[in-house]
Amino acid sequence: MRGKHCTRPPEGLREFFGIYSVAPQMFALFERLPRVARSDASVLIRGETGTGKELVAHAVHSLSARGKGSFQAINCATLTAELLASELFGHVRGAFTGAIRDRPGLFRQAHHGSIFLDEIAEMPLEIQARLLRVLQERNFVPLGGTDSVDVDVRVISATHRSLREESRLHRFREDLMYRVRVVPLFLPPLAERTGDVEALMWHFIDQFAAQGQRRIERVERAVLDALLAYPWPGNVRELRNAVEYACAIGEGPDYVEGDLTPELRGEPPPRVISPEPSTSGGPAAEGEAAERARIVEALRRTGGRKGEAAQLLGVDRSTLWRKLRELKIR
Repeated sequence: MRGKHCTRPPEGLREFFGIYSVAPQMFALFERLPRVARSDASVLIRGETGTGKELVAHAVHSLSARGKGSFQAINCATLTAELLASELFGHVRGAFTGAIRDRPGLFRQAHHGSIFLDEIAEMPLEIQARLLRVLQERNFVPLGGTDSVDVDVRVISATHRSLREESRLHRFREDLMYRVRVVPLFLPPLAERTGDVEALMWHFIDQFAAQGQRRIERVERAVLDALLAYPWPGNVRELRNAVEYACAIGEGPDYVEGDLTPELRGEPPPRVISPEPSTSGGPAAEGEAAERARIVEALRRTGGRKGEAAQLLGVDRSTLWRKLRELKIR
């Protein structure tokens, strides 16, 4: 770095099935994935929100003998138990209100391919029992049906939680944990990936410029210092959003401090007033009221657009949907 601005780092950004990195930790993962892909063993990917778990799952599928087969993905945290069962195992006509025709489900669609179960720790216990049968017996019965369907599917799962801890708390079946966690993979958070914050910042700058957005040619040293000091709870996804924010609100070729998001500038979140005071009392109730207030305020500020509200809150969309259900926010 010289003077007020930072120079671009030397070339070295590597792309691996849509994952970009200069970090030795990620290069080690890239070397491991072809070996993981050789077998049909179930894989569990552990990593924080925004680290690229689905990209890793897709890489395992593409590198495997199943690569020409179907890759089906679903987020287990976004659906009710009934809808999740229908999505995974399909249903027959008349299985429930609104089931006007047979539906095959993702397991049948993934026959001879792979299925990716994101946020598997959020899967309801009754669906866990059905999944265990698929893993043990390689068949299932669609909702409302009587005949079993044989399938040949590799299961790749992901979670940001410890399944061992979830099992200890009786929120996840222990027998299922051992079935889905045959090959565990760990994705490091962005803040621990050596050199990736700076390298990915420039990658996203070039990406948005190629799309016809603002063309940034120089980055102030203070901006890079802020990026490197930030913990990145939303990981790569949040970094990309931060660069897109700068491209949207800034002008000119220089990435300056005024182009940083409020979080990167160190500004506290806006104060909000809880819509209803807690009547049950206690710290838990107060925390729930504060959380509800933050979500309500984020939805108000984004005009009810849940994707944007999730970004504003620093969580992924599936977490926001779960909170909306838990807190009964409509």
